[in-house]
Amino acid sequence: MAQAAPTTGGTSRRGPTPDIFSPHTHLMGRMALPIVTGLIYGYWAASNRRSGGSISGWNLLFGFVTAVVFALVLFGVLTIAPRLRREVHALMWTAFLGIAFGFLYSQSGGSILRSVGMSLAVAAVTFIVMFYRFYTHEDEVGHRIR
Repeated sequence: MAQAAPTTGGTSRRGPTPDIFSPHTHLMGRMALPIVTGLIYGYWAASNRRSGGSISGWNLLFGFVTAVVFALVLFGVLTIAPRLRREVHALMWTAFLGIAFGFLYSQSGGSILRSVGMSLAVAAVTFIVMFYRFYTHEDEVGHRIR
């Protein structure tokens, strides 16, 4: 029979996970995430807008403006949201993702009613997931439970 070997002391103690990256690397990651995500979002929005047609100068401009706006708003959400209470924290992510999805969907040429409906569906699922995550990982003030 295979059984687990007993540990010394009767309990297993797990400390915090080791931090293998320097503070400078973490700072670069916090800056790179909104930029890279913004570029992907801008390309996606420009691609939806042209519907697979040829790339024009206006389409490139639209993509870059969309990327810059998305990256700035994402940077703001990543900066401000962790300081909020868990309910407002979840609502902020809900609004951000719902609006971002609705904008992308509206660029594909669908009706405004369908775009709003799909955006509200994505926002509702986002709120449920985010609220559950923050409710189980933060106290009522918004500090992480260690």
